[in-house]
Amino acid sequence: MKTTALTEVHIALGARMMPFAGFNMPVSYSGVVTEHLQVRQRVGVFDVSHMGEFIVKGKGALDLIQLLTTNDASKLYDGKVQYSCMTNYTGGIVDDLLVYRSNENEYMLVVNAANIDKDWEWINRHNTFEATTENISDSISLLAVQGPAAHEVIQSLTSYDLSSVPYYCFVKTSVAGINDVIVSNTGYTGAGGFELYVLNEQAQKLWDAVMEAGKPHGILPCGLGARDTLRLEKAYCLYGNDIDETTSPIEAGLGWITKFTKKFIHDDYHRELKEKGVQKKLVGFEVVEKGGIPRQHCEIFNAKEEKVGTVTSGTHSPSLNKAIGLGYIKTAYTDPGTEILIKVRDKYLRAQVVKTPFL
Repeated sequence: MKTTALTEVHIALGARMMPFAGFNMPVSYSGVVTEHLQVRQRVGVFDVSHMGEFIVKGKGALDLIQLLTTNDASKLYDGKVQYSCMTNYTGGIVDDLLVYRSNENEYMLVVNAANIDKDWEWINRHNTFEATTENISDSISLLAVQGPAAHEVIQSLTSYDLSSVPYYCFVKTSVAGINDVIVSNTGYTGAGGFELYVLNEQAQKLWDAVMEAGKPHGILPCGLGARDTLRLEKAYCLYGNDIDETTSPIEAGLGWITKFTKKFIHDDYHRELKEKGVQKKLVGFEVVEKGGIPRQHCEIFNAKEEKVGTVTSGTHSPSLNKAIGLGYIKTAYTDPGTEILIKVRDKYLRAQVVKTPFL
């Protein structure tokens, strides 16, 4: 198993560790619900250094990114971040990712940990544009400081006015005496905050500084368990669950990052889905009776007990105190308010399709 620069720190803090995407990662420290509510109400910090980072630069960098990704990277400007995805040749998604523009000839792509090798091969296979690519994943650590108090915590560690960094924008500045930290107004929790990219050798210094600065707010280290419940309350897609090599961004509700004003891999297929309509859609649901929590692969049925879909993500929402989830359902049953049945351990649970985000 791979480790991050902070693995020993997590172990010393008593984190419950488990394998994730080939890494030994912390799942929780003080409990998922405690960490979840801390982030929603105050501030928490996640080590997400398992994520992958690629540099794409040179004259052909933008052309390569435009071919690979569904969003329109030509709309980016220096210091801007864009959410996007890469499509394959069979109608699915290679990965979802963030695109950072440093300047017109240099970009950073941030990809999912489990897909680093696959994405790296895919990008280079399509690099006929003389762009230069570099995989810096093994040298970069990433801290996600999330929650309503995250701005105050990070601002106390830098002289840069972070209020001047809009949502989905970034700066490179000094933080906690460490030069060239990328401070990005992004996150995967829907609670606000920043993601901080730093060289591995500076990771513990930054972690310690963030933890110290966060003490007045009761900052807690948080694990992947809370990261998952937080993202699900905001109905953010998780690769491998809600999107994968078989799902179109149009089916997944990601039409807003799928721009047909330019060419991208297999764009005709996704354009046809948008124009003619899809057979299934990713929707949110709430369970309206007690009896279990739907998990990935649970089957979804209509009132006549005919199968109409499959759960992709499910959890007990700490903020709402109810079971929620996402799943692909036949389009006829996707209107908010539609009653559905979800099979959990040979029992049908009554649920209802709802608008997302849940929170």
